Amino acid sequence: MTKPEVLTFASLVDLLTPKSLYVVTYGWLVGMSIWVTFFGGVIAYKALPRHQFGQLQHKTFPIYFVISILLSAGLTGMWTLSHPDVQNYIQNPFVADVAQAYTLASVSIAQGLNYFVVGPMTSKTMFQRQRLEKSEGKTYNEAGVSEEMKALNRRFGSLHGISSLANLWAVIALIFHGLWIGNTGI
Repeated sequence: MTKPEVLTFASLVDLLTPKSLYVVTYGWLVGMSIWVTFFGGVIAYKALPRHQFGQLQHKTFPIYFVISILLSAGLTGMWTLSHPDVQNYIQNPFVADVAQAYTLASVSIAQGLNYFVVGPMTSKTMFQRQRLEKSEGKTYNEAGVSEEMKALNRRFGSLHGISSLANLWAVIALIFHGLWIGNTGI
């Protein structure tokens, strides 16, 4: 019979390796991304009045995007440093390790687009629409809204769609990377 391993302070400190930190960082990022994309927003949308829901999204999404940018950038750096093929074949996306680095970098780019460009434009449009609702005395989707409201609705819909697609790309990229590391290792 084998002797069971006893946990000590030293054995716990030994758990902090680059590979274990990579796994924890990846788990945090993919879990957060799946939660925000498919669960948190849906729950909030069903539970809150529309203006409160918009306010919540306006406050939480920038934090989500920044964390996504930082974690995916960290993963990209860790992946690149631990996979020499990335540096040697950076211009060949068909080299598997390079493809994974590009995949991780694309998460930073997609969420950067959301944080720096699309998100602020979407929030600005949402608040313009809310002000116009107040001045017109109608909600954005009522019959007989002004042409200005219709234009804001189109703009908001387009921006929200772009933001959603960028975020969905990030989730798909992270799942692809998870499938890759699950099958080939880190």
